[in-house]
Amino acid sequence: MAKVYVTRRERFNAAHKLWNPKWSEEKNFEIFGKCANENWHGHNYELFVTVKGQPDEDTGCIIDLKLLSVIINERVIDKLDHRNLNLDVPFMQGKMASTENLAVGIWGEIAESIKSHGCELHSVRVHETENNYAEYLGE
Repeated sequence: MAKVYVTRRERFNAAHKLWNPKWSEEKNFEIFGKCANENWHGHNYELFVTVKGQPDEDTGCIIDLKLLSVIINERVIDKLDHRNLNLDVPFMQGKMASTENLAVGIWGEIAESIKSHGCELHSVRVHETENNYAEYLGE
């Protein structure tokens, strides 16, 4: 039977700052621009979680999308929404709060839960703005 991919979208709002403490203030602003704002800045993020698997013979689905939403919300959104990524999110501690690192961190929070429901996590895509997103495929 063919492998099928299904995606769930969730949203969250969060603040962060891109800042490398090893660098001077000038270099941080040169590299990160306004993302290095001393008083943080925020985004209205969109999160796309894609899972893959074979449709169940009885339901025709690879996962119950309501269940996928619960997994994402309990393991990720509740930890990120209206939080400061640099200060408030345990799985981001000690990491640069970039969209790329956020995508990798989210993967780590949900991959096993999804696998325990009979399918595999294919990708985590985090849209920081309408023009910028990062996608992680678990590689």
